[in-house]
Amino acid sequence: MSKQLTPGEVASCYRAACIAELQALKPGNVHLFADGHGMTIHDFIKSADASAEVISQANLSLGERIYAAVEATNQAVGLNTNLGVILLCAPLIHAALNGDCKLGLQHNLANVLAALTMHDADLTAQAIVMANPAGLGKADKHDVRWQAEVTLLEMMHSAQHKDRIAWQYVNHFSDVIGFGRNSYNEALAKWQNVAWATTALYLGFLGKYSDTHIVRKYGEAIAGMVMLEAKEMEVEFKATDNPKLVQKSLMNWDASLKKRGINPGTSADLTVASLLAYALMENLFI
Repeated sequence: MSKQLTPGEVASCYRAACIAELQALKPGNVHLFADGHGMTIHDFIKSADASAEVISQANLSLGERIYAAVEATNQAVGLNTNLGVILLCAPLIHAALNGDCKLGLQHNLANVLAALTMHDADLTAQAIVMANPAGLGKADKHDVRWQAEVTLLEMMHSAQHKDRIAWQYVNHFSDVIGFGRNSYNEALAKWQNVAWATTALYLGFLGKYSDTHIVRKYGEAIAGMVMLEAKEMEVEFKATDNPKLVQKSLMNWDASLKKRGINPGTSADLTVASLLAYALMENLFI
């Protein structure tokens, strides 16, 4: 049965997705088992709390939704803890709040992406500059520091070859709604445990694509090496009936990545968005 979600319900889904990702052991990222990269799990919890209500407000444009969430996070923690999460989750939230629940999330998301404006691009660019993510360079075309001359969808189109988050906008979030949601669903069915299913989802993303956050900071070679390491870890993890037996291997790899200063941030962002899509589509917005 279809159900139109309230802003409060969407905010709860968003915050739950953020917290579930933090409670999973995700090598290289901040999580319940280990902090890292000069940030703590409390920074991320505060970020989720600060952004949940504002990103889920009614009667906002998508650009306003993104800008308000980044601004709230910046005021709460003064760190870029969740820019990628906001960029990925805001369109899903916008579709859930503004679409026809009888048509489903995917259909409404397609409408949201098609309707993006230059004003959305301007506000999103301002939010990105405010967050100042690591590895943010200059672009020959549609640089975020310039006044927008194209819609947000066109801006994302120009960046999709170097940023997997931008790629989602151009490709109807197929990583999130397709691969991500399905991977999580399969892992949850196998282990009946949200945290371990989330770890499997994260390893799936990290082993499937070169993490573009790593690419921006360290280049394709390092990102490719991490992807190969992830594939090996994923094989070991998915082969076990008891994920706790692999916990030591995961923690050792976590320490190794952090010692090298490697943070697979895009894979973590895609993980949160997939958890949100799962909640919206499977539990409430069917």
